[in-house]
Amino acid sequence: MEIKFSRHAKRRAKLFEISETIITDILKTMNLHQGEHEIVRNITGFQYPLKIVVSVKGDTVTVITNYPLKKGRKK
Repeated sequence: MEIKFSRHAKRRAKLFEISETIITDILKTMNLHQGEHEIVRNITGFQYPLKIVVSVKGDTVTVITNYPLKKGRKK
């Protein structure tokens, strides 16, 4: 599985101080099917859960955006 980050996702990660390794570790543990997915996970070190939006095409996973949910909503 190849994981790519969009320019928007890289900028959001830098803005909210989210390392790309955190995102890739979450994605590697998931069994994602074709299409778009919204993932919400509680990560230690962050006050709010992280929301990750990805698009899966073939063997490529593209991270569209990632940011902490300010409302604290959990799934």
